[in-house]
Amino acid sequence: MEGKLYIVATPIGNLEDITIRAINVLKEADLIAAEDTRHTLKLLNHLNISKPLISYYKQNEKVKTDILIEKLKMGKNIALVSDAGTPVISDPGEEVIRVAIENNIEIVPIPGACALICGLISSGLNAKEFSFIGFLSANKKEKMDKLNEIKNETKTLIFYEAPHKLLATLNCMLEVLGDRKICVARELTKIHEELIHGTISEMISNIDEPKGEFVLIIEGSKKTANEEVIDNLNTLSLEDHYKYYKEQGMDKKEIIKQIAKDRKVNKNDIYKHFMKK
Repeated sequence: MEGKLYIVATPIGNLEDITIRAINVLKEADLIAAEDTRHTLKLLNHLNISKPLISYYKQNEKVKTDILIEKLKMGKNIALVSDAGTPVISDPGEEVIRVAIENNIEIVPIPGACALICGLISSGLNAKEFSFIGFLSANKKEKMDKLNEIKNETKTLIFYEAPHKLLATLNCMLEVLGDRKICVARELTKIHEELIHGTISEMISNIDEPKGEFVLIIEGSKKTANEEVIDNLNTLSLEDHYKYYKEQGMDKKEIIKQIAKDRKVNKNDIYKHFMKK
């Protein structure tokens, strides 16, 4: 009989945030796959749990996945943990889970702490719909490209960021997204936990020497991508506005109706303008 792969969420700071179920799974597992075995050993020592550990991190995922799958096929139950929070969320785990599914091995999620959720519920921003982006690229061009890609997203945006890149990232966000409302959540559940609410420009002005791990929660765009296009069209002359829709394959009647709708004017006024030509 094949073993089960447990995806176990662990505390992101405060060790009291681990669930009873997670503790029991760690106690009963045959093997624990950990992002950093030294880090996980501290948690296990705190819980008085002694179990074999195997390292499983981004750089060795492919190699270690084969080993873990083989042990699961032998009937071993494995608990997968990351350094903090929920595995797979900006952490290793996707590869072994994918291969386990391909091999019909049972996956058991053990929910618990997750930094992005802690930040979101503390932000005061819309939590009904949100997009989790995670860490942006350290490369400025790639970072700007990603921000431009999501700038018209109306859902709340959530990012992770390291302290040494925080101010550079905030400046890029200000340039691309504009001066939106933001919650900067620092060191969540830890001794120096801090939640700072304001605008992006205020964060840039007030944060001098960033320390700790950060979650950035930013309000979504007030405009959809379509509204942004219409705003841009409305800055054009009527002739160029007309030309845009003609190139989309629309006929004259449809174009006049659409221009009137875009500009919120009577379509007869648009019709009269072009009749004069």
